[in-house]
Amino acid sequence: MSSFLQKRPTPNPFTKPYALSPRFSSALQRPISIFTRSGLIILLCLLVFLGVLLPWMGLPQFMFQNTAASLSKWRDYTLAEAVSFVAKNGTVIVCAVSQPYLPFLNNWLISIARQRHQEKVLVIAEDYATLYKVNEKWPGHAVLVPPAPDSQTAHKFGSQGFFNFTSRRPRHLLHILELGYNVMYNDVDMVWLGDPFPYLEGKHDVYFTDDMAAVKPLNHLHDLPPPGKKGRTYICSCMIFLRPTDGAKLVMKKWIEKLRSQPWSRAQKANDQPAFNWALNKTVGQVDLYLLPQAAFPTGGLYFKNQTWVQETKGMHVIIHNNYITGFEKKIKRFREFGLWLVDDHVLESPLGKL
Repeated sequence: MSSFLQKRPTPNPFTKPYALSPRFSSALQRPISIFTRSGLIILLCLLVFLGVLLPWMGLPQFMFQNTAASLSKWRDYTLAEAVSFVAKNGTVIVCAVSQPYLPFLNNWLISIARQRHQEKVLVIAEDYATLYKVNEKWPGHAVLVPPAPDSQTAHKFGSQGFFNFTSRRPRHLLHILELGYNVMYNDVDMVWLGDPFPYLEGKHDVYFTDDMAAVKPLNHLHDLPPPGKKGRTYICSCMIFLRPTDGAKLVMKKWIEKLRSQPWSRAQKANDQPAFNWALNKTVGQVDLYLLPQAAFPTGGLYFKNQTWVQETKGMHVIIHNNYITGFEKKIKRFREFGLWLVDDHVLESPLGKL
């Protein structure tokens, strides 16, 4: 028996052990036309499979979620409807995002979810791709206020695209105030290390942070700081909390007014922040303004560049802003270096999951 097995020829895996007849083989090589009887039967079976079996198996939500009807629903979704849906205890947290910044949105959301405030977040999408993607993953938490600006690329600070993108911000905030809600605005290149709401003490109209990197005393005043070297204050327009008061609405209206009077030009290369500072200075005495503590809300020029101060104020930091640096990749690199790029290892903590 062993000698018989040794003499058996080794089968060649590249030969066809069961050759087809020439007639059958040529039939297989002929394409099937949908206009023949066989083609029509196959097409009918395919339609029955897609129309009957897939719904029964529960797959259409996965395969057909971006149908014309669902896209139209989000296209017609209004800011008033969206704020009403997400607001909790009369408060909403908003950001404005275009598609290139979706990774930053996810990173920011992870940090907010850790403070259990994610359900009051509303993403103001600045393009339809962002609107559909966020609502696909997290229905109802994104809205687009038309017209959508051209924001398919990550605009560089100081560019016209950046100005067009950020200059819409006060109009969105004013609309939310007129609907009667408290609103917190954040840029998405921020990370929450703590809960900011306990710091919004009192009943002030407008709360904001100083963008200057100079160290303040821990018990610094909470009034609008005096003007700097350029004759104006340097308040950041990237972290603002507003109550729906006449004072807060007045600041938003002045901000809008200044932006309209100073459109972007190659010479000016304006952004929205000087106009915000102008509005604050114009309304001093009319509006109850409140400067948030520097130790809790440091600018990037302080947090990322003064490690002595960071150690002295350890445990006090609440929201970190990754500014004082430009460039998409540079911001990610710096977040990673400081252990603040959370999407690498904690993406499932975001309401959006993995994008």
